[in-house]
Amino acid sequence: MATRQPIEPQPKVEVKGLNLYYGQHQALKDVGLAFYANQVTAIIGPSGCGKSTLLRCLNRMNDGIAGIRIEGKIALDGSDIYGRRQDLIQLRKAVGMVFQRPNVFPLSIFDNVAYGPRVHGLKNHARLAEIVERSLASVGLWGEARDRLNAPALGLSLGNRQLLCLARLVAVEPEVILLDEPASALDPISTLRIEELMRELQKEYTIIIVTHNMQQAARASDRTAFMLAGELVEYGETRQIFTNPRDSRTERYVTGKL
Repeated sequence: MATRQPIEPQPKVEVKGLNLYYGQHQALKDVGLAFYANQVTAIIGPSGCGKSTLLRCLNRMNDGIAGIRIEGKIALDGSDIYGRRQDLIQLRKAVGMVFQRPNVFPLSIFDNVAYGPRVHGLKNHARLAEIVERSLASVGLWGEARDRLNAPALGLSLGNRQLLCLARLVAVEPEVILLDEPASALDPISTLRIEELMRELQKEYTIIIVTHNMQQAARASDRTAFMLAGELVEYGETRQIFTNPRDSRTERYVTGKL
């Protein structure tokens, strides 16, 4: 009997030859890598290395910055997101982002989660209520929020506000979730909750996280990319990056010597 070959993970997002310039300053230098479906990928590196700049390229959040110039290609399911026919609203629905500090709206908990579906044209209250419940449950917040859906979202703890931001993102059914230092402002318990949640959400989504916390990257990701001065130094399975890095710069960074 022939041995069944393991199924290779499929690239969800592919970056090829990516260069980004702020005026004369080159912030990203010929970056190329693939992010795989239903995996968590961590991007690590020192401050100013281009981690967040790369992340923001994946849903074109850098577009509004004056003087920016981008070369190369980023494809979502094989389609160039910088192509002329790309609809930005649809792109940012498919590739959503949660930021470093929870940016909840000054609305009720219900209206925060329902905001995205409403923007995309959904008006039926019963359907909105289903989406709100499902989204809050998916991030583990339904039990705490179900009896206070009409209360101001700003009354939640910092950790729960970040979970609410994730629920608001999940409500529009994205394909890729971008997390830019999502736990940097949170206490250790809330941080672990976010990490556990990423492992649950990856069953449905592709997750890409920028983090300064190497322990977090080691615990919560399947693959890790190490960046330095705008360059992708090394990319591979997380275990390999942290236990057997191929580049001496990676080794110095993960051991705290860089």
